[in-house]
Amino acid sequence: MAASGPHPIWTGHMRLALVTCPVALYSANHDRGSLHFNLINPKTGNRIRNVAQDAETGKEVSRGDLVKGYEFKKDTYIILTDEDFESARIETSSTIKIEKFVDVASIDPIYFDASYYLAPDGDAGRDVYPVLRDAIAAAGMIALARVVIARRERAIGILPMGKGLVAHTLHDERDLNDPRELFSGLPGGRSDPEMLDLAKQLIKRQTGTYDPSDVEDRYEARLRAVIDAKLKGEGVSVGDDEAPDQDNVIDLMTALKRSLGEGGKAKRATKEKAPAKKRTAR
Repeated sequence: MAASGPHPIWTGHMRLALVTCPVALYSANHDRGSLHFNLINPKTGNRIRNVAQDAETGKEVSRGDLVKGYEFKKDTYIILTDEDFESARIETSSTIKIEKFVDVASIDPIYFDASYYLAPDGDAGRDVYPVLRDAIAAAGMIALARVVIARRERAIGILPMGKGLVAHTLHDERDLNDPRELFSGLPGGRSDPEMLDLAKQLIKRQTGTYDPSDVEDRYEARLRAVIDAKLKGEGVSVGDDEAPDQDNVIDLMTALKRSLGEGGKAKRATKEKAPAKKRTAR
């Protein structure tokens, strides 16, 4: 039997003015086998079972019998049925209507949430989809729309990615904590020009190309090594990263200059070693 393909989390239509295309949303990420842990009773070695329990009577309740309720005052709830949720359905439940295009740089990255692949749904949209994809790419902007995922309407930004499109859900401003109190004590105006120039040099020196290994979860990798060793009945020492010397406090200017100086020494050492390699090769 052939393996089934990815399962869409949403199907419907994408609409730009009078142009529509059947599309489907697929999760862009998956559980790569991240470590999961269970709560264990150390006396018996048995797993702890979570039980749905009535908060007042203490009696166990079957999860299949539970319904959703909204607490409109303390400990008092109004029950909502499937019909209530269905009556609240809006157009975005089945249509992704592109409302406008904006400069992607105008959206602060903090507003971006989850990502989904937005693909054509079946053969019917394979002619229209590339046109919409290429038009969005040519515009050089992000398309803003809305979609209902798990009964919640989400604003999304649609961007081209290779041959396809990716929809990024966007946080509502009310979802974000206000940072003003955290940053209120920071000085305004321009930084010291000399120190700023040194910092720019450091950034330029460490500028490189993004590699997927840059975001590898090193903690999980080391934790897996611990688990593997325990399974083998062995001990393992993962060591600690070298901590900065907190006693050797130096001012920012000195730190910047030293950082640049160390980089310069490394470059000089590399240049000095290069001729020696050539002589050895002969």
